[in-house]
Amino acid sequence: MVRLDVRLPLLAAALLCPLCMLGQDTRTVVEPRVPAVCATLKAQLAAVDGALAEADEQKPDTARIQSAIDKCGKGAVELRPEGKNNAFLTGPLELKTGVTLLVDADATLYGSRNPRDYDRTAGSCGLVDKNGAGCKPMIFAAQAPGSAIMGNGAIDARGGSKLLGQNVTWWELADQARAGGKQNCPRLLQIEHSDNFILYGITLRNSPMFHVMVAKTDGFTAWGIKIDTPKTARNTDGIDPSGATNVTITNSYIRTGDDHIAVKAGGAGAATHMTIAHNHFYSGHGMSIGSEVNSGVSAIRVTDLTIDGADGGLRIKSDASRGGLVQDISYENVCIRDTKEPIVMDSFYSKSTGSLIPEFQDIRLKNVHISGGSKMSLVGYDAQHPLKISFDGVVAEGMKPDKIKAAHAEITNGPGEVTLAPKGDDVQLKQAPGKGAEVSKCTDSFVPYPEGPVIPKLQSTASKK
Repeated sequence: MVRLDVRLPLLAAALLCPLCMLGQDTRTVVEPRVPAVCATLKAQLAAVDGALAEADEQKPDTARIQSAIDKCGKGAVELRPEGKNNAFLTGPLELKTGVTLLVDADATLYGSRNPRDYDRTAGSCGLVDKNGAGCKPMIFAAQAPGSAIMGNGAIDARGGSKLLGQNVTWWELADQARAGGKQNCPRLLQIEHSDNFILYGITLRNSPMFHVMVAKTDGFTAWGIKIDTPKTARNTDGIDPSGATNVTITNSYIRTGDDHIAVKAGGAGAATHMTIAHNHFYSGHGMSIGSEVNSGVSAIRVTDLTIDGADGGLRIKSDASRGGLVQDISYENVCIRDTKEPIVMDSFYSKSTGSLIPEFQDIRLKNVHISGGSKMSLVGYDAQHPLKISFDGVVAEGMKPDKIKAAHAEITNGPGEVTLAPKGDDVQLKQAPGKGAEVSKCTDSFVPYPEGPVIPKLQSTASKK
């Protein structure tokens, strides 16, 4: 596998990555730069082992952070540690056009544990009901083009901490919703109609629900970020581009309790032109498309990816209640290890019915090496809407033929080595002519989840001078 080593000098990285970005994000994507600082806020709280003193839970920084954002105009609002003070505490914040929230190394922005801070209507957050969507996000970028979150610090939404006044955590509410109803938990970051949004260097952790939702946005870059949440935390997707276009997610590390990345195309519109390159995934549910695809998904390029110890690997999932056309999807140079379901192409993701039929076409896997795993699914909807997929250099060590569920599929193997020969109702196998390249054995591809920042020294506009 071609691996962009983040330890390389930044100049080398900047030179290499544009070559890697010749996929389907139509922008020219280069390493971001931290803008000039318009305001610096010093920490007034101290966190010990990731926890604030109970008295400090009543000392939010929300007002002063929001005021600095509102007054900035253009530039970065810097959150800086000061001596032993290393923490900021906030309820919901709203980013503005051209403003960057900059969290310095050794500083952490903590989300409030008071559900009342996130209420959309009185008492709507921090409970399970039939409606859901009762919480404001911790950070919201709406109609804020050119905004960003950067820095070598962290944003911790504290999904596993007890809510103030309630003997329950955000994640426990999500578990309670399994029995019926919908959780009302805030997302860490929600981006809407905010073109050319950037995440750079930042660590996002412990979101009560999705970490990053990007909707109706043209131009989104996540570069050198970390997302970290326990695998038991329900509905804590890493990054969900929904109805977004021109997306690049690169040089990042994600371990979480649900999808690492989930490309969606529901009511927010079509999802298209995305480059997902040079990333490492750990626990979680995989590189997913769906389940909402009724507005169409196309031109997605996933390359140079490792998935290690996850529940799901490469997944396209939908059903007749939210299906649509998914086409021109490429996975290349992928290493998957000890993952329960390495490949899932499933037109019957749930038992929901309707007239929105899933149709997966022109799905391509090239140079994919799998070790471990218990089952796979290659299931089209019916004879009129088959799964059309090709495997070129796809090796699945130890995957037994009877553990591959296949139906209504047109499968082309080769010219590279392919060890998958699925059988099932209405399954057609074809062999591509020619001689393929040797499949990578992924010997040096897997790396531990990084303890420190991915990019120790972020680029800044000052470096131009």
